[in-house]
Amino acid sequence: MTPSRTRRRPAALAALTAVVLALAACSSTAGAKGSPDVAPSGQIVPRQISWLLSRPADGGVITAMEKIADEYAKDHPGFSLNLITTPDRPSYVQKYETLAAANKLPELFDTDATPFAQKLASQGRMVDVGALLDDLGLTSTYRQAALNYQRFPDGSLSMVPFEYSSEYFWYNTALFAQAGVSVPKTLDDMPAMCTALRAKGITPIALDGQDQWPLERYWSYHPFRQAGPDYVHKVATGEAHFSDPAGKAAATWLHDLGQAGCFQDGFSSTGYADAQALFTSGKAAVYNIGTWELANLATDALDSNVRGSVDFFTLPTTDGAVTAPDEFVTTSGIGMAVNAQTYDPLMRDFLAFALTRYPEVYAASGALSPTTTVATTIPGNATPLYQKAVDQAENVGAKIAVPWDTQLDPTTNTRLQQELTLLVQGDITPDAFLTTMDAALAENLGD
Repeated sequence: MTPSRTRRRPAALAALTAVVLALAACSSTAGAKGSPDVAPSGQIVPRQISWLLSRPADGGVITAMEKIADEYAKDHPGFSLNLITTPDRPSYVQKYETLAAANKLPELFDTDATPFAQKLASQGRMVDVGALLDDLGLTSTYRQAALNYQRFPDGSLSMVPFEYSSEYFWYNTALFAQAGVSVPKTLDDMPAMCTALRAKGITPIALDGQDQWPLERYWSYHPFRQAGPDYVHKVATGEAHFSDPAGKAAATWLHDLGQAGCFQDGFSSTGYADAQALFTSGKAAVYNIGTWELANLATDALDSNVRGSVDFFTLPTTDGAVTAPDEFVTTSGIGMAVNAQTYDPLMRDFLAFALTRYPEVYAASGALSPTTTVATTIPGNATPLYQKAVDQAENVGAKIAVPWDTQLDPTTNTRLQQELTLLVQGDITPDAFLTTMDAALAENLGD
């Protein structure tokens, strides 16, 4: 997922949600119909369409789609794309779920492959994107990893990917040399790495603890290596437990990371920009983030005193791992769903144009396209690390470490994020953490 996730939601918006949900309960079948024909017949009548989204206003996705919409409008007078942007992800989710409950979602809307989104799809409120891409002849152009990230656990596809990123552990080679440490071969090597760095007065790992999703990424690593990508789906549906061996290993590992002082002091109140600055200023040795940050990590925008000492390694393995070293977190970001209730010949025609044109426009910005049809344009101010990171992203395995916050019900996920901070801080034991999370999962299962 993306950089901003867990700020406190406004009380007024929460109250509005309660009212809307109550009203929606009175007409729960409204809009529950089968997914429409992906190639509807009829006249293309240009109009304004809206896209409810949660992306940086100046980011590559929005910039590319604005350009494409302008191109389409030249041949379709009267057409325009209205972007309804809420970059703060928690506030966005609240708005999206409120509008969904009231059956007032616009033509296009952003969503992760969450249980809530799957419910909308099961009600026939989202166009079958798998069928749409097949009809447009575009399915084979997409990276399987990009499509798979958007799929629901049952394999169905209802969201279009607009991004593709690989997540790496960026590290400062000079600080590693100063502490006499090497790249960890296994996850269990990391606490010792942190201890050695701390002994030299170096902050081992920079972490955005304020937004909570980065720490939740760390939680996902041991289970992915030890039990594979299906474990999170099984936990989310009650077929597995946090206290299963993979969960126990993760809880123990995170507790050990905390005891070794792996994260900066006060990490729970450190935001995204400040965590990044710790690494880019040479004050922290490791920073776990995706290729969406290449412009800040692999160009001359990076501090010249640090630039020559930055490299990256991929997710370390574990003893007895069931996933391969080239399998790690590869995401395609938040996806775009198509509202089945407003889908018509215009929507189909615009999407055919936009999705065909998008890869070239997006890759020209230096970003990795979700398709295999274009090469990423390497910026003129890039360091050699930029190309290395792009090459690594082109060579990944089939299994994906899916972020847990897109799979768990919202209440359990919020509790997980809270308990992870306490676990790393040493305020609770691994056993207490597992007991609490199993109880939370049981209580909220099915929500």
